Amino acid sequence: MKEEKKKEKEKLGAEDPAAAETEQPSAAPSEEEIEALREKAAALEKENEEIKAADKTAEYKDKWMRSVAEFDNYKKRNANLYREAYDDGRKDILTKVFVVGDTLERALSMELDEKTKEGVAMILRSFEEMLKSQNVTEINPVGEKFDPNECEAVMQAPAEEGEEAEIVKTVFQKGYKIGDKIVRYAKVSVTVK
Repeated sequence: MKEEKKKEKEKLGAEDPAAAETEQPSAAPSEEEIEALREKAAALEKENEEIKAADKTAEYKDKWMRSVAEFDNYKKRNANLYREAYDDGRKDILTKVFVVGDTLERALSMELDEKTKEGVAMILRSFEEMLKSQNVTEINPVGEKFDPNECEAVMQAPAEEGEEAEIVKTVFQKGYKIGDKIVRYAKVSVTVK
Protein backbone atom coordinates (compact mmCIF):
# COMPACT_ATOMS: atom_id res chain seq x y z
CA MET A 1 0.00 0.00 0.00
CA LYS A 2 2.86 2.34 0.73
CA GLU A 3 4.21 1.70 -2.71
CA GLU A 4 0.91 2.66 -4.26
CA LYS A 5 0.90 5.99 -2.45
CA LYS A 6 4.42 6.68 -3.66
CA LYS A 7 3.40 5.99 -7.22
CA GLU A 8 0.40 8.26 -6.91
CA LYS A 9 2.60 11.02 -5.57
CA GLU A 10 5.03 10.58 -8.43
CA LYS A 11 2.12 10.69 -10.86
CA LEU A 12 0.81 13.88 -9.29
CA GLY A 13 4.27 15.35 -9.32
CA ALA A 14 4.54 14.68 -12.99
CA GLU A 15 1.11 16.15 -13.64
CA ASP A 16 1.50 19.22 -11.29
CA PRO A 17 4.92 20.82 -11.47
CA ALA A 18 4.06 23.27 -8.62
CA ALA A 19 3.29 20.38 -6.29
CA ALA A 20 6.57 18.78 -7.23
CA GLU A 21 8.44 22.01 -6.41
CA THR A 22 6.86 22.32 -2.96
CA GLU A 23 7.88 18.86 -2.01
CA GLN A 24 11.49 19.44 -2.95
CA PRO A 25 13.57 21.14 -0.30
CA SER A 26 14.28 24.76 -1.20
CA ALA A 27 17.70 26.27 -1.32
CA ALA A 28 18.68 28.94 1.27
CA PRO A 29 18.32 32.56 0.02
CA SER A 30 21.48 34.22 -1.11
CA GLU A 31 23.07 37.25 0.61
CA GLU A 32 21.87 39.49 -2.21
CA GLU A 33 18.28 38.34 -1.79
CA ILE A 34 18.48 38.93 1.97
CA GLU A 35 19.92 42.42 1.44
CA ALA A 36 17.20 43.23 -1.13
CA LEU A 37 14.53 42.09 1.34
CA ARG A 38 16.09 44.22 4.09
CA GLU A 39 16.11 47.27 1.81
CA LYS A 40 12.47 46.63 0.85
CA ALA A 41 11.54 46.29 4.56
CA ALA A 42 13.38 49.55 5.35
CA ALA A 43 11.62 51.34 2.48
CA LEU A 44 8.23 50.06 3.67
CA GLU A 45 9.02 51.12 7.24
CA LYS A 46 10.04 54.59 6.03
CA GLU A 47 6.84 54.86 3.95
CA ASN A 48 4.79 53.80 6.99
CA GLU A 49 6.46 56.51 9.11
CA GLU A 50 5.73 59.12 6.40
CA ILE A 51 2.07 58.09 6.36
CA LYS A 52 1.90 58.35 10.15
CA ALA A 53 3.59 61.76 10.02
CA ALA A 54 1.14 62.93 7.34
CA ASP A 55 -1.77 61.74 9.49
CA LYS A 56 -0.37 63.61 12.52
CA THR A 57 0.16 66.71 10.37
CA ALA A 58 -3.44 66.56 9.15
CA GLU A 59 -4.65 66.08 12.73
CA TYR A 60 -2.62 69.07 13.99
CA LYS A 61 -3.79 71.21 11.06
CA ASP A 62 -7.41 70.31 11.82
CA LYS A 63 -6.94 71.20 15.51
CA TRP A 64 -5.27 74.47 14.55
CA MET A 65 -8.07 75.41 12.13
CA ARG A 66 -10.70 74.61 14.78
CA SER A 67 -8.83 76.74 17.32
CA VAL A 68 -8.63 79.65 14.88
CA ALA A 69 -12.36 79.38 14.12
CA GLU A 70 -13.21 79.14 17.82
CA PHE A 71 -11.08 82.21 18.61
CA ASP A 72 -12.73 84.13 15.76
CA ASN A 73 -16.17 83.25 17.14
CA TYR A 74 -14.99 84.31 20.62
CA LYS A 75 -13.89 87.72 19.27
CA LYS A 76 -17.23 88.22 17.49
CA ARG A 77 -19.17 87.21 20.61
CA ASN A 78 -17.17 89.62 22.76
CA ALA A 79 -17.53 92.43 20.22
CA ASN A 80 -21.31 91.95 20.36
CA LEU A 81 -21.24 91.89 24.16
CA TYR A 82 -19.18 95.09 24.32
CA ARG A 83 -21.46 96.83 21.81
CA GLU A 84 -24.58 95.74 23.72
CA ALA A 85 -23.07 96.84 27.04
CA TYR A 86 -22.16 100.22 25.53
CA ASP A 87 -25.66 100.62 24.05
CA ASP A 88 -27.28 99.66 27.36
CA GLY A 89 -25.12 102.14 29.27
CA ARG A 90 -25.90 104.84 26.73
CA LYS A 91 -29.61 104.05 27.00
CA ASP A 92 -29.48 104.32 30.80
CA ILE A 93 -27.79 107.72 30.68
CA LEU A 94 -30.13 109.05 27.99
CA THR A 95 -33.18 107.88 29.95
CA LYS A 96 -32.01 109.99 32.88
CA VAL A 97 -31.34 112.98 30.62
CA PHE A 98 -34.83 112.86 29.05
CA VAL A 99 -36.24 114.13 32.34
CA VAL A 100 -34.21 117.32 31.89
CA GLY A 101 -35.83 117.89 28.47
CA ASP A 102 -39.29 117.27 29.93
CA THR A 103 -38.62 119.81 32.66
CA LEU A 104 -37.37 122.42 30.16
CA GLU A 105 -40.53 121.97 28.03
CA ARG A 106 -42.73 122.38 31.09
CA ALA A 107 -40.79 125.53 32.05
CA LEU A 108 -41.43 127.02 28.58
CA SER A 109 -45.16 126.46 28.94
CA MET A 110 -45.24 128.48 32.19
CA GLU A 111 -45.61 132.25 32.57
CA LEU A 112 -42.05 133.59 32.45
CA ASP A 113 -40.53 136.95 31.62
CA GLU A 114 -39.13 137.27 28.09
CA LYS A 115 -35.42 136.91 28.94
CA THR A 116 -35.96 133.81 31.09
CA LYS A 117 -38.14 132.22 28.43
CA GLU A 118 -35.47 132.95 25.80
CA GLY A 119 -32.76 131.37 28.00
CA VAL A 120 -34.84 128.24 28.64
CA ALA A 121 -35.57 127.95 24.89
CA MET A 122 -31.83 128.12 24.13
CA ILE A 123 -31.10 125.38 26.66
CA LEU A 124 -33.91 123.26 25.18
CA ARG A 125 -32.48 123.71 21.65
CA SER A 126 -29.08 122.67 22.93
CA PHE A 127 -30.67 119.61 24.53
CA GLU A 128 -32.42 118.67 21.27
CA GLU A 129 -29.17 119.09 19.31
CA MET A 130 -27.41 116.79 21.76
CA LEU A 131 -30.11 114.16 21.22
CA LYS A 132 -29.77 114.47 17.43
CA SER A 133 -25.99 114.03 17.71
CA GLN A 134 -26.68 110.74 19.52
CA ASN A 135 -29.12 109.62 16.74
CA VAL A 136 -32.06 109.88 19.13
CA THR A 137 -35.41 110.62 17.49
CA GLU A 138 -38.49 111.89 19.24
CA ILE A 139 -41.76 109.94 19.36
CA ASN A 140 -44.59 112.49 19.41
CA PRO A 141 -47.58 110.78 17.72
CA VAL A 142 -50.35 113.38 18.24
CA GLY A 143 -53.13 112.79 15.69
CA GLU A 144 -51.68 109.44 14.53
CA LYS A 145 -53.14 105.97 15.01
CA PHE A 146 -52.14 104.45 18.34
CA ASP A 147 -49.13 102.12 17.97
CA PRO A 148 -48.48 99.96 21.06
CA ASN A 149 -44.93 99.35 19.83
CA GLU A 150 -44.08 103.04 20.40
CA CYS A 151 -46.69 104.31 22.84
CA GLU A 152 -48.10 103.50 26.22
CA ALA A 153 -51.77 104.41 26.65
CA VAL A 154 -52.20 105.90 30.11
CA MET A 155 -55.65 107.38 29.52
CA GLN A 156 -58.65 107.03 27.24
CA ALA A 157 -60.65 109.94 25.95
CA PRO A 158 -64.03 109.76 24.19
CA ALA A 159 -63.76 110.36 20.44
CA GLU A 160 -65.43 113.54 19.23
CA GLU A 161 -67.89 113.49 16.38
CA GLY A 162 -66.14 112.62 13.11
CA GLU A 163 -63.02 111.46 14.95
CA GLU A 164 -61.80 107.88 14.64
CA ALA A 165 -61.15 105.55 17.56
CA GLU A 166 -57.61 104.61 18.63
CA ILE A 167 -56.09 107.95 17.61
CA VAL A 168 -53.53 109.57 19.91
CA LYS A 169 -55.20 112.68 21.28
CA THR A 170 -52.61 113.96 23.79
CA VAL A 171 -48.98 113.17 24.55
CA PHE A 172 -48.23 113.45 28.26
CA GLN A 173 -44.60 112.45 27.93
CA LYS A 174 -42.63 112.22 24.69
CA GLY A 175 -41.02 108.96 23.74
CA TYR A 176 -37.58 108.49 22.22
CA LYS A 177 -35.87 105.88 20.10
CA ILE A 178 -32.37 105.22 18.81
CA GLY A 179 -32.70 103.80 15.33
CA ASP A 180 -35.49 101.22 15.64
CA LYS A 181 -34.88 100.54 19.32
CA ILE A 182 -37.30 102.25 21.70
CA VAL A 183 -35.52 103.96 24.58
CA ARG A 184 -38.63 105.42 26.21
CA TYR A 185 -42.26 104.86 25.22
CA ALA A 186 -44.49 107.89 24.70
CA LYS A 187 -47.22 108.19 27.34
CA VAL A 188 -50.43 109.16 25.58
CA SER A 189 -54.20 109.39 25.78
CA VAL A 190 -56.13 107.52 23.10
CA THR A 191 -59.62 108.12 21.70
CA VAL A 192 -62.29 105.46 22.15
CA LYS A 193 -65.84 105.21 20.86
